[in-house]
Amino acid sequence: MLPRVFSAESIPFSEVWKSTLTFRRGCFYLVEAASGGGKSSMCSFIYGARRDFEGRLLFDGNDTESLKIDQWQKLRRESLAYLPQELSLFPELTALQNIELKNSLTGYVEKGRIEEWLHILGIDSRRDYPVGRMSVGQQQRVGLIRAICQPFDFILLDEPVSHLDEENNRIAARMIMEEARRQGAGVISTSVGNPLLMEDALSLKL
Repeated sequence: MLPRVFSAESIPFSEVWKSTLTFRRGCFYLVEAASGGGKSSMCSFIYGARRDFEGRLLFDGNDTESLKIDQWQKLRRESLAYLPQELSLFPELTALQNIELKNSLTGYVEKGRIEEWLHILGIDSRRDYPVGRMSVGQQQRVGLIRAICQPFDFILLDEPVSHLDEENNRIAARMIMEEARRQGAGVISTSVGNPLLMEDALSLKL
């Protein structure tokens, strides 16, 4: 796979682009690259939000080129969770409302579990604050909780802890890994310098 905006001659060494790469359930991956290396593009390609790449993308051996909209929608409901770099939260809604909006669509997580996650990530005191009044680091933690309010085989996290200190990074990583292990799922997290501190993660250079 290679984004169409890149040329095969111009890209430096990469373990992702122009390579045959398999992401497996139950494994944790950290994809690192400089700014502009295509981290967000890779996540968008896997999620099916963009198709502007050369090459092939397969799920369980099936080429995604042939997937119809309803099949992509099913994948996103049942198999692919995603936290984009821009978070896509609703600033006028509270932290809890943003999370419950997602959970109301999936019906996947009990409210008590959401409250527990808010406490683990240290933002339970901000549950009723409008997201637009929260710091970026707090917003990232809201986004992480919202992202796991669904079943998934893989979760895509695009620079999910770029504004968190090391302690909060480790707490967030542990929570994500615990939920992924519970579901037998894989984690694919990108980084431009502050990686999600997952144990036993396979590091890839983009």
